[in-house]
Amino acid sequence: MRAMILAAGLGTRLKPITDSTPKALIKIKGFTLLKLQIKKLQSEGFNQIIINVHHFSDQLKEYIKQNIFNNCSIIISDESKKLLDTGGGIKKAAHFFSDGKPFLVYNVDILSDINLKSLTDHHKASGGIATLAVRERASSRKLLFNYENNLCGWMNEKTEEKIFLRDENTRLIPYSFSGVQILDPAIFKYFPDEDVFSLVDLYLAAAKEKKITGFVHNEDNWLDIGKTETLTEAENLFEKIRNTYRV
Repeated sequence: MRAMILAAGLGTRLKPITDSTPKALIKIKGFTLLKLQIKKLQSEGFNQIIINVHHFSDQLKEYIKQNIFNNCSIIISDESKKLLDTGGGIKKAAHFFSDGKPFLVYNVDILSDINLKSLTDHHKASGGIATLAVRERASSRKLLFNYENNLCGWMNEKTEEKIFLRDENTRLIPYSFSGVQILDPAIFKYFPDEDVFSLVDLYLAAAKEKKITGFVHNEDNWLDIGKTETLTEAENLFEKIRNTYRV
């Protein structure tokens, strides 16, 4: 199975660490975030992985070159010259998913014991074009779903901006996106002409015509390692869910 790890971000919230180190090479209990995500994906059947790089890309390229991940094929999608955002990163790597099968996209900066097989099975059963892992957590930006867990809109709780795609007059359930998703290659049809765009923009465009479902995983452990103050919390969580990463 094929997967993409999004690792090109600047990691601005993790300064000053990311002034000299790419976010993907920050270590938790001696293991880089990139190694942890590769091992997790590999342990759950994803053995062909593409990784996008931008910030200190040479460090990441050398790291991948020097580390051996048995029975796992890893290639680089090089965004050194231009950071493409999450959606643009997938657009550039679309050639990697030419087999026509659903694929996983996974943020490098999260820790979670989410069951990727359950996510994949949910996607296959849904008949949708994409399945997004979502949960109830504090976040200003929310995806809005109906009671069938179909994406219907988006909102920013701070600015009160809202975008409705359908079911505007019904009660919609707000969830926060977890940075994990299964996509069908059919979603490539909805790529915009520009090179730089976010995944959320892509999903809102595609959901006007196609089903995009939410996979609610409130019972799982999950942490966004987005700030320096979360690193201690990340080390504590890692000890709790270490078996998920097979290291």
